[in-house]
Amino acid sequence: MQSKIVGLPPAFSLFPSLNKTFTFHQILVLIITFVAYASFHASRKPPSIVKSVLGPSVNEESNSPIDNGWAPFNGTEGAQRLGELDLAFLSSYALGMYFAGHLGDRIDLRLFLVFGMMGSGILTVVFGLGYWMNVHLLGFYMTVQIVCGLFQSIGWPCVVSVVGNWSGKEKRGLIMGVWNSHTSVGNIVGSVVASSVLDSGWGWSFALPGGLVIVSGLVVFMCLVVSPHDLGFEEPGKEIEMSLATETVVVEEDKEAVDVGLLENVNLDDDDDSLSAIGFLEAWKLPGVAPFAFCLFFSKLVAYTFLYWLPYYLRHQAVAGVYISHKTAGILSTVFDIGGVFGGISAGFISDKIKARALTSIAFLSLSIPVLIMYRVYGSVSMFINIGLMFISGLLVNGPYALITTAVAADLGTQDSIKGNGRALATVTAIIDGTGSVGAALGPLLAGYISSRGWNSVFFMLIVSIFFAGLFLVRLAKAEIKEMSSSGELIASSGP
Repeated sequence: MQSKIVGLPPAFSLFPSLNKTFTFHQILVLIITFVAYASFHASRKPPSIVKSVLGPSVNEESNSPIDNGWAPFNGTEGAQRLGELDLAFLSSYALGMYFAGHLGDRIDLRLFLVFGMMGSGILTVVFGLGYWMNVHLLGFYMTVQIVCGLFQSIGWPCVVSVVGNWSGKEKRGLIMGVWNSHTSVGNIVGSVVASSVLDSGWGWSFALPGGLVIVSGLVVFMCLVVSPHDLGFEEPGKEIEMSLATETVVVEEDKEAVDVGLLENVNLDDDDDSLSAIGFLEAWKLPGVAPFAFCLFFSKLVAYTFLYWLPYYLRHQAVAGVYISHKTAGILSTVFDIGGVFGGISAGFISDKIKARALTSIAFLSLSIPVLIMYRVYGSVSMFINIGLMFISGLLVNGPYALITTAVAADLGTQDSIKGNGRALATVTAIIDGTGSVGAALGPLLAGYISSRGWNSVFFMLIVSIFFAGLFLVRLAKAEIKEMSSSGELIASSGP
């Protein structure tokens, strides 16, 4: 029976030829959501790039602050004010995440995502207007960041839910790992764009990324299809289409079904009880949600401390006895994000191979501790060593972060214990990333205050956070090891 086609974006009315195969639309959705969230992250990068311009400069001989930044972020407490600015954005982002996921399960995801992108883009531009309007009021910048954080929180639950609609569990870690590189790609684009125009005035470092989000929002509005059901897809035989509001069914896939792609099998029934979204507290009780959420709290604390403070750190730390410029520091910081791209992909690939998300995350987190120590101790020896250790740090720090926010969230949001309630996906995603975002808000704030005592204290905070991130996954990792051992014994016993 042909499904009813509803909620199509305007592009499909203007260009009917776009209505092609399922695989075409699956790839198109991955590309559009990739660009959408990359633009979100690009617009988050300017605050870290302009920190060294807004805050007080450092006397290279006495290593003491010089009061020549942009009020109210200059002076001896400039680093603290900048940390508080990060807190304003990230705390509202974390709070908004919980509500955004709850709303995302109940309204049109495409329009909700566009709303968030337009608001984020406009407010990023407004922050930059402070430069041309010569605004020196802390309240202005804090208010803009708080409201912008609320709009930004809409993005993640929406894109993960849409991608979850179009992809199944088979190779989910690898697919999500590649797709989640949008985070690092967005950071790289934001860093390069913001750094390249910094000499023309720091306002441009906000205006251009803000415009990028707005343009990307228009693309989402015109082209994004939320669910295969909206295009009327109905697979013959054993393959049954997937929708955010439908029931997941476990079936055998035959060889012909492989051509359909990575779509997970579901049962489509508009009158089914699965259309009711899962409750917030009920989602917290799902197996694995709380441990991964608290692990992400500490993982994001580390990742976002690097996101917001790495350019500032590079600017004020001599490498081979030489201090680099604001622009160079911003561009050089992209090495960490390039490592993050490889980290997310490799973590997803490994977790797919061994079928152990928690164990993979712990392995990456454990290896990141000695690497961060080496980066702090030996990063100033030469530029080559600094870049190499920064790349490895990005790979190991962002690997678990990317894995948990994508493949793990999608796994937990579609697990069997939900009993077919596919609408839990956005709520579970919001809980995990929202909890992580609380840590993301705390990390940059602490870095702003602790850095006044020296960067060794900041790195100590990061290492302790990584330790606790891994600690929350120990129990799940043990269960995965036990399951892997049982599977191995079962295969051995069934052999010839």
